Amino acid sequence: MKIFFVASLWLLTTFSSFAASIEKTVSIETGTGKLEGTLLIDNLKNSKIVALIIAGSGPTNRDGNNPAMTNNSLKMLADELSKVGISSLRYDKRGIGKSKDSGLKEVDLRFEHYINDARSWVEYLNSLGNFNKIVVIGHSEGSLIGMVASQQKSVDKFISIAGAGQPIDQIIREQLKAQPPMVLEQAIPILDKLLQGETVQNVPAFLNSLFRPSVQPYMISWFKYDPQKEISKLNKPVLIVQGSTDIQVSLTDADKLAAANKKANKVVIQEMNHIFKESTLDRQANFQTYNQPELPIKPELAKVISEFVLN
Repeated sequence: MKIFFVASLWLLTTFSSFAASIEKTVSIETGTGKLEGTLLIDNLKNSKIVALIIAGSGPTNRDGNNPAMTNNSLKMLADELSKVGISSLRYDKRGIGKSKDSGLKEVDLRFEHYINDARSWVEYLNSLGNFNKIVVIGHSEGSLIGMVASQQKSVDKFISIAGAGQPIDQIIREQLKAQPPMVLEQAIPILDKLLQGETVQNVPAFLNSLFRPSVQPYMISWFKYDPQKEISKLNKPVLIVQGSTDIQVSLTDADKLAAANKKANKVVIQEMNHIFKESTLDRQANFQTYNQPELPIKPELAKVISEFVLN
């Protein structure tokens, strides 16, 4: 995919009298609209490593926020990495925030669009000539996107944070087990059809939010990717990070990813939840942190990542 540099805006922020970060608003043209991101550089002359940070599922912007919650998790991660000399680029997903114009109708969206967007940002970072190492960091759904995008030679290392360890159709089946038996009974035939690449026209009303016809083509494209198979293809340094109090993605997921790539390093950060904040396993208290932008991320996360990236 050809990339065109569109615009930039430099902002200088001083962390101390000895170190400064430079924020540059950058954008690329995808062919269906513009994607916008923030390039955060610790020191323009000395920072030679850059991390591409890929957000998770839903309408998540470059900072890790969406209309229902503000936690600044990805922004905080970028800031912490900058302090140890790792530059980063994080971006609004297509259809979200400043990348709104690149959004497609739901019926036209495919999982490959997100993969190609990540690949395009890698290509953009390569084109700058500022960096000699590119690291991809994928969070949640961004983990799967990132591990596929990282299969290109220009990516030096890959980091999965809270990444699912099994295909999304299996995750949906497990989640539906918590519902009344009738729900799972009627959902399974639909999932089986989608897994075969076939759409389903007659969806029960109570399942329409999950299986509405307009979202089915996207689900079919998503179901094709098995995280264990994709991470096994990476013949480069891989780090798998999982929080012990993540109530969305389990430690079992991290174990499955680590087992699929024998060379991968796995790190479990105690008392870190899905959005990198300190929390217990209590669901109410855990979810409260999702809307606390003033709460810092666990410092161990940046430490673990920096040690992996810089060594």
